[in-house]
Amino acid sequence: MFKRRPVVFCNKKHLLPHNSFTQNCAAVTNIIPYHPSHKAAFKELNLEWLDKYHLTEGPDLLVLNDPESTILANGGVILLAENNGEIVGSVALIHEGHNTYELAKMAVTEKMQGKGISRLLIDAILQKAENLQAKKLILYSNSQLQTAIALYFKYGFRHVAVTNSPFETADVMMEKMM
Repeated sequence: MFKRRPVVFCNKKHLLPHNSFTQNCAAVTNIIPYHPSHKAAFKELNLEWLDKYHLTEGPDLLVLNDPESTILANGGVILLAENNGEIVGSVALIHEGHNTYELAKMAVTEKMQGKGISRLLIDAILQKAENLQAKKLILYSNSQLQTAIALYFKYGFRHVAVTNSPFETADVMMEKMM
C-alpha cells in the first residue's frame, strides 16, 4: 500500500520528501511553535520591518517585549519559521474574544523574503485558527505594505473600514470569515 511521506518546504521550486537531501536546496524551513527562548528573535524579526517602514508604536513594543503575557496567556498562538536553526519568520494570533482573533506580527526577515515562507506561515496559522474554532480573523496593516496586503487578499482576507485600531499608523484593516 502506498504511504504518503511528510513533505517539508525548501523554496518556491522545491518540495522535498522529509529527510531527503538535494544539491539544489540545502536550506529547509520548518514551522515551529514559539518558546520563551525565541523571545529575542521574535522581537528582532518584527522590529526589522516595523523600523524599516517607520511603523513601530507603543502597542507593538508592549507585545514584542512580553509575548507570553500579551499573546499566549490570553489564548493566542505564535508560530515561527526556522531555517537552518535560525528564526526567519513569525506570525501570531491574538485572541480578541467571541471567536475572533487578530492575525499579527507577520514577519519574514529580509534575506529570506521571496522564498514562500510567508505562505507557509499563513497556511500554518490558518490551520491553528481553524483548530481554535475561530469564526473571524482580523488584521491591521499599513498601505506601504502592498506585498503583504496582496498576500492576505489571496488568502481570503477582505478590506473593511478601519475601526478600533490600537495603531495610529494602521490605515488598512482586513477580515476573513472562517
